[in-house]
Amino acid sequence: MKTVAELLRQRIYKRELEPGSWIDELKIAQEYDISRTPLREALKVLAAEGLVTMKVRRGAYVTEVSNQDLADVYHLLSLLESDAAAVVAERATAAELAELQALHQELELSARPGEEDITPFFAINERFHMRLLAIANNRWRDQMVADLRKVMKLNRQNSLLKAGRIDESLAEHRALMDALAQRDAALAQQRMREHFANGLEAAN
Repeated sequence: MKTVAELLRQRIYKRELEPGSWIDELKIAQEYDISRTPLREALKVLAAEGLVTMKVRRGAYVTEVSNQDLADVYHLLSLLESDAAAVVAERATAAELAELQALHQELELSARPGEEDITPFFAINERFHMRLLAIANNRWRDQMVADLRKVMKLNRQNSLLKAGRIDESLAEHRALMDALAQRDAALAQQRMREHFANGLEAAN
């Protein structure tokens, strides 16, 4: 069963709870048939993740991500994930690289022409990036990336809906996979940084 925090998190990602909107605790508690206590605990979790902003005597609001916030998040993700890509290029086993290649193929298939629902693309893309991080094997980096990606999701869907961005993103993934296959750590790091730089440009 999904936790209250996860239920609210998904509603925020789907824009059922709009950025900047006030979260009606009483209404949501009634919808989920729970007391205000577990709801407030869930809101604290989301506040720690940056998805919710708590305002004194005014309650909880869905966080609005400014252009500067987004730039800061992408900058940190670029540093952390490009470092992970370099580690994977140097240390991943053949089986681990094959796993990433299989995920990349899934990503390619999910973005075939005429596909209107891009939800699978988001899910597979997330799995690809998190698997790359898992292979790089630094739990502290994984934790930081997971938190930053939650904030990025507040805006990311809009960026990928821009004309041509999914095709560009796939091309960037192909270039990254080529660098990993060549075991070129510096090139893999560069390709991942380019991927995030282009993603930020599309998000603005």
